[in-house]
Amino acid sequence: QNQTKDFSKFPGAIVITTNCLMPPHETYEDKLFSLGPVGYPGINSVPYTEGGTFEFTSVIAKALELPGFTIDQPPRQVKTGFARKAVLNVADQVIEAVKQGKIRHFFLVGGCDGAKPDRNYYTEFVEKVPEDCVVLTLACGKFRFFDKQLGEIGSIPRLMDVGQCNDAYSAIQIALGLAQAFEIDVNQLPLSMILSWYEQKAVAVLLTLLYLGIKDIRLGPTLPAFISPNVFKLLSEKYNLKPITTPEQDLAICLS
Repeated sequence: QNQTKDFSKFPGAIVITTNCLMPPHETYEDKLFSLGPVGYPGINSVPYTEGGTFEFTSVIAKALELPGFTIDQPPRQVKTGFARKAVLNVADQVIEAVKQGKIRHFFLVGGCDGAKPDRNYYTEFVEKVPEDCVVLTLACGKFRFFDKQLGEIGSIPRLMDVGQCNDAYSAIQIALGLAQAFEIDVNQLPLSMILSWYEQKAVAVLLTLLYLGIKDIRLGPTLPAFISPNVFKLLSEKYNLKPITTPEQDLAICLS
């Protein structure tokens, strides 16, 4: 979502290593390089050598050609790395915080991102989450709000970055691990899933969650094309799948 703004400002060469590439703007396309399976018309590609490694000579040359950062900027930091092992290793602290009423609810807010304005819903949702709640996030959708300073509950960060879309497994394991620790079904956890979809990987994650019997998922900003009215009726009846509405309304229902 922020590529056109951030890449234009960045005073160096940029190597794209994943398929989450927005159509590049002419202001920075000459310093953009694709790697491996990633590609886009008119963008330089980092070539393979005969030995099967990548040849970064062109990237280095472009980096040396560009000015780089000429003035210091105030440092900004975000916390990452809250995959299943990191979170479940402190599960006792999380459980105790829930039992003491310090943590009321968990929200998993994540998924794919896109450029449509209605995706601002996810940023607004996270900003409106009450201070006694924790937000887990992952995948490209997190970049709308992953740098928000939500503070902590005790020593537990209120915003935990689980990783990228292929780390959805970690998020599932965290939910299952907490359910096991509380000795309840995962659908009985004080947990709500607010997901955004855009393309194939998100559909695969959604189908995985449904296969595992996860209910009460809220999905948006629009429903996938394969969810026809009849399919939606079935998923609503069996899994209580819902489309998102407004941050205020969905928060109120999740916390009721």
